[in-house]
Amino acid sequence: MPKPNPAPAKAWITAAEALELLQVRAQTLYANVSRGRIRARPDAADPRRSRYHHADVLALVRARPGRRAVAAVASGAIAWGDPVMPSALSTVVDGRLLYRGQDACALSPQARLEDVAALLWDGPPPLPAAVGAAGIGDAADAAGVDNAAEAAGVGDAAEAARVGNAARAAPDHADTDPVTRALQALAARLSHELPTLHRSRTVLQQDAARVFLTVADALIGSQPARRRQGSSAKRPPPPMPLPMSVSERLASAWGRPQAEALLRRALVVLADHELNASTFACRVAVSTGASLAAGVVAGLVTLSGPLHGNAAAALEQLLASARRVGVERSVRDAIAQGHRLGAWGHPLYPEGDPRAAALLGMLRLPPLHAELSRQAEAMLGEKPNVDFALSALCHSLQLPAHAALTIFALARTVGWLAHGLEQAQTGGGPIRPRARYTGPGPAVPGLQTMTPSDRPG
Repeated sequence: MPKPNPAPAKAWITAAEALELLQVRAQTLYANVSRGRIRARPDAADPRRSRYHHADVLALVRARPGRRAVAAVASGAIAWGDPVMPSALSTVVDGRLLYRGQDACALSPQARLEDVAALLWDGPPPLPAAVGAAGIGDAADAAGVDNAAEAAGVGDAAEAARVGNAARAAPDHADTDPVTRALQALAARLSHELPTLHRSRTVLQQDAARVFLTVADALIGSQPARRRQGSSAKRPPPPMPLPMSVSERLASAWGRPQAEALLRRALVVLADHELNASTFACRVAVSTGASLAAGVVAGLVTLSGPLHGNAAAALEQLLASARRVGVERSVRDAIAQGHRLGAWGHPLYPEGDPRAAALLGMLRLPPLHAELSRQAEAMLGEKPNVDFALSALCHSLQLPAHAALTIFALARTVGWLAHGLEQAQTGGGPIRPRARYTGPGPAVPGLQTMTPSDRPG
């Protein structure tokens, strides 16, 4: 019996790929299309051929009884498929990204990343932007508190100073990429972090706040001071800094205050995306009892891969090629060489990525991006996704290098922490998939196994 290959991580697959998953003849595939069970559309590269909707094919495989069908689904799901564990945080339904049932793109015009944290963490937003609104003002003024992290519940002054100093040490290396800066900052606190096991949700939410502040300070820099006006009394109390929101801090750090609304929207729509690769890595780490900080480290390391959060780097290479040889040739060459154009199409959004639409609707595309998008969409039959939109945003605003990865990592830290909290509270122990062994068989009893050097000739 032929072993089914894992399903490809794309929305539309070829007939050969569909037949491999279904293990049926071509006539059966065509019959399922005619009955409306599998969606099909012409192949953009060859209109004489068709492509078939990946999710529809997997749904049919799931519906079939028997060991072969189960194996096919399991192999496909581990590469790209349905969530492998229950979660109340986010999902994609009918082309919409939902955060606890609320449309993320609909939230983005007004919500801040801090608001999304409150929603996903299922508690008050334990972030710097909440300090001014949390009623701390008078007490903090009276105490002379001038550290936003401490006022937000980071802990005693020594802990707050330690966290702040460790996080602020990394941004001094301006040429260091954002993921490395965040990892350096988290490494400074890992030895002090407690495991997630047997600790209350309230305490873990405080941990999440501290971890997020560490990452934010590493990615953006220290908290900018925005002070209240002093009172008219003869001796006004020491002024308290009113912390900026994360999007305001980014806009200020990059010298683009007019872009705050656009940056805020990008942070909101990127905060979580169900069980993507980096989120799954985070949950695996926390499932062992590791700290929330360790979970974020796992997420950050996974995010740095070119097929995930660092997909913008591949798009930069395509843009550079387009400048040298022209847009049409650069796209054709990339396709002909078998390169994956990851900034177009998305397996969960066959009709187009709504996060990209939410951002691109606020942008005037740079000319090169506009032409690249037109050519790629014509040749691939796929619309630009959020990776393309993030690149277009950074180029349109003339943001510094690594800005796209900074935005992605900062936003997704909120989601990782939400999943870490959920895993710590509802998980049943370590996440430990089984392997389907494909190596050599066991040695025959009584026979000595030869090493390569023992073998003749």
